[in-house]
Amino acid sequence: MQLVRPDGSYVSGARAVFETLGREKAYESSRTFAWILEAAYRVIAKRRSLFYQLTRFTFGRHIEPSRFLTTQWVFLRLLAAIYIIAFGSLAVQVLGLVGSHGVAPAQEYFARISRSFGPMRLAALPSIFWWNSSDRVLEGAALVGAALAALVLFGRLERLCLLLCFVLYLSFSMAGQEFLTFQWDSLLLEAGFLAMFFARSVSGARTVAWLFRWLVFRLIFLSGYVKLGSQDRTWRNLTALDYHFHTQPLPHVISWYADKLPGGFLRGATFLVLTIELATPFLIFMPRRIRHAGAWSIIALQVLIFLTGNYTFFNLLTIALVFFLFDDREFAWLKLRILEAPAAKPARVALALLTALLLTLGVTRLSEAISGIAPEPLSSLGRMAAPFQISNTYGLFANMTTMRPEIIVEGSDDGENWQAYEFRYKPGNLYQAPRWVQPYQPRLDWQMWFAALGNFQSNPWFLGFALRLLEGSPDVLGLLETNPFPNHPPKFIRAQVYDYTFTDWETHKRTGAWWQRKLLGEYLPAIGLRSTSQEGK
Repeated sequence: MQLVRPDGSYVSGARAVFETLGREKAYESSRTFAWILEAAYRVIAKRRSLFYQLTRFTFGRHIEPSRFLTTQWVFLRLLAAIYIIAFGSLAVQVLGLVGSHGVAPAQEYFARISRSFGPMRLAALPSIFWWNSSDRVLEGAALVGAALAALVLFGRLERLCLLLCFVLYLSFSMAGQEFLTFQWDSLLLEAGFLAMFFARSVSGARTVAWLFRWLVFRLIFLSGYVKLGSQDRTWRNLTALDYHFHTQPLPHVISWYADKLPGGFLRGATFLVLTIELATPFLIFMPRRIRHAGAWSIIALQVLIFLTGNYTFFNLLTIALVFFLFDDREFAWLKLRILEAPAAKPARVALALLTALLLTLGVTRLSEAISGIAPEPLSSLGRMAAPFQISNTYGLFANMTTMRPEIIVEGSDDGENWQAYEFRYKPGNLYQAPRWVQPYQPRLDWQMWFAALGNFQSNPWFLGFALRLLEGSPDVLGLLETNPFPNHPPKFIRAQVYDYTFTDWETHKRTGAWWQRKLLGEYLPAIGLRSTSQEGK
């Protein structure tokens, strides 16, 4: 290969290739490196036909540097839509969850943290709600967050709005306590933080794209690693999906049908899940076509999870992140004209520092997930960055639950006759079909699934929930499907725990029931306002 320059001079070999790709500085960085490149070029030149076929197979017909300006634009619209979903979901739930008459009032929580951490409280719990966590502010902040995300969706004040969305969602993540500790909340914060550094220069956009690819690698690989690393027998003997569909937090109606698939098919699907999560992340670092195969595998897995369970916006966000495994050529059909900007030196320096920080934190999180601890000084750096959730550890369903304990909350006026409170989305009524609710997340329903895996002593918020039912809090009752005491609050509240399983084909056809259950025992003994207050003391 020869390249004729505008001044009439020419170069050949590997140098010509690097100058054509705009990478001459890399070529000139080291004489040893340049010698190795020229030697490799001579080997390839003697076997042009073989390497041409390999190149077509791995890179395609057209070889050119990847560009990510359109990819950034597409991702930003998807991220804005997810932010709208997340903030909108909070707006209609936040008062029932952490309002002054909610399950776990934020004002009381901040007061406890302040007593424990004193002047360091803001570093331990970064949140704007330290200054004001009244009901009006909490509800208004969620609406403002949705409005800011809408501005991003329409391309207005993007960087400022992304910064404010990150600050607001981080603030809610801190104030929300157990109700905002889900991995997709952390993933949204990490993705939202990275999006603030989108660049209009080609080199800057490429750097940010690789940081997103690093995030996808950690997300998918750790999701697979924790399944085998936990030593859980159901993953190791490929029976995990035999239990998954009826034991997952919020199944929907398709989950009932997926649960009826043949055992051999489910074992094959379990093997496929592990293969995709453990193997395809390494394809991210492969040539273009191989990387695309990995991307489509991850997308297919996320679509199947989306179709068989309610996981809020998690699958949608993961698919949006995977778009960075492609580049602008895949989005050329949009015919967008995005003006490039030169990379200013301060911006390049800032991006280099950001890259070093996020790569280091990512290695720290991988080390913590795999070995349980990161070496110093990585461990200290990880602890300092942890409250801001700009780099997180991921991995769902490390241990597959093989039965479904379900809490049924009941009220009574006399301690003898009990009536159940029905939730909107979690199982309760045996004849209510499991509902599709995603991308909305009913956070109380979700938290009830976790509470059932332990006891009320290990879930202090549950007593707060019982107290609000005894008080007849409208904000909390608004999170439920039915209130069996519409005229006055009950005098007593109790909770029973049942083992729930899906019905089989014959039982469903004969009775119309989607669930069957058997009583396991008492979760919370009958309490009234007096006993609740004493318990709190």
